[in-house]
Order: sequence, then structure tokens, then C-alpha cells
Amino acid sequence: MNINAIKQRLNSLQNTSKKTDSLWKTKPGKYQVRIVPYKFNKENPFIELLFHYNINNKTYLSPASFGRPDPILEFAEKLKKLGDTENWKAGKKMEPKLRTFAPIVVRGQENEGVKFWGFGKTVYQEILAIVADPDYGDITDETNGRDIVIEIVEEAGKTYPETRIRVKPNVSLLHDTPATAAKLLDEQTDITDIYSELSYAELKTVLENWLNPSAAVATDDVVEELEAPKVSAPKQPSVDLGGTSDISGDLPWEKEEA
Repeated sequence: MNINAIKQRLNSLQNTSKKTDSLWKTKPGKYQVRIVPYKFNKENPFIELLFHYNINNKTYLSPASFGRPDPILEFAEKLKKLGDTENWKAGKKMEPKLRTFAPIVVRGQENEGVKFWGFGKTVYQEILAIVADPDYGDITDETNGRDIVIEIVEEAGKTYPETRIRVKPNVSLLHDTPATAAKLLDEQTDITDIYSELSYAELKTVLENWLNPSAAVATDDVVEELEAPKVSAPKQPSVDLGGTSDISGDLPWEKEEA
């Protein structure tokens, strides 16, 4: 028995609430934040992760985020190659979706430490355009960086709130006290401690249980959930994933995020 592995697993379960506290939970309103360098990759603060949404009402981190094989993605590719439009669309919807994260300090909440701000493709493109503009310089710099004003607005008839961003015109310090600034940069959570990656075998079991709920085998939920809309499941013919069991039944496709 690997006692160290058991201790690590126990510790991860006990610290679940502490880890999720590192996620910035936004509500409609206006905020001022500072994107800071990511401790675990100081060359790039933007962390691109791929997620499978609404699988058994849960969200799973795709191993494809790190260039590793993903059985759910492989199954989606097989669906797309069956040659008909409906299967192609089903496979396309089953592909993992991009979610980008950036470590930030929320102004007025500096005592809570660095949080992770998650955003979609549109906001990501806006931020990258700002970073690429030489007039702004390195907006993450602790002494000459720039804050970002974020306004989250709910509009009638829209599924998701709109996120508007604006860069502050003046440079500013991350914190007036250098020691506090250094502490903020040093005491960061690794994003992979929040969103754990299942093994190929574990994720394949999740897929099989999802497609064959009557034969489901209990699996350990070690991945934090993200919010995603839920829709009814269309019928889908069986496709062999290439393992010990056939994949068939109703597929609970999730609505693609805007």
C-alpha cells in the first residue's frame, strides 16, 4: 500500500473548499482587477484548459489540455467520421470547450490573495489584443503594470452575461508594500490542483457510464464542476470506442457556450 499516495488523496479531499476559493466567482457588477504573473509559468499568465461539460451533470478536464489522449474526444472524432450530418454535429458538440484562466488580484480584496478569473474566447481575444499593443507594455508588471476594469452586465434575452473590459490609463503598483506584493505573487495555487486530470482509463469509464447509465460503475468525482447550461438528449446510434464494451444509448449533449 502506498501510504504517501493515500495521504495526498486525503489531503486533496479535505482541502476541496480551500482550492475552490481560489476561483473568482463573478456576479453582475463592476470590478477592478490586476492580472499578475502566473507562478507556475512566469512567461505566460494565460492558462488554456479544455473541458467536457454536462457529462452526468458534471464537468471534466480534458487531457487534451496537456496534449494527452482523451477517450471522449476520440469518441467524438469517431462520430464525426461516420459520414452523416447528424453524427458529425453530435461529435462536434461532444468536443471539449476552451476556457481560459488568468491569475488576478481583485482590488479591495487583496487580503484574499490571488484568484483565477475564467473567461471565454471573446474576452480572451480582447485581453490578448491589449497585451499585444506596445502602448500598454506588460500589464502584469508588479511596479509598472495596469489594472483592468471589468463590468459584467446581464441583458434580457441573452443566455450569458456580457463581460466588458477596459484598461486603466495609468500604470500602478501591484501593492504599496513590496513585501505584500511579493507574497501575493508567491502564494498562488496551481490551477491543476483545482481542476484535476483523470487518467485515460478513468475518463473512459466516465464516458461508458454516461452513455450506458443502466450499467454505470461508480467513479470518484475528483474534478470540480463549472457552470454550463443543460439540454435534453437526442438519440444517437452506437459506436465502438475500441475497448471492453460497446457505446450506445442516449447522449446528453450540452449546449455550446457562447
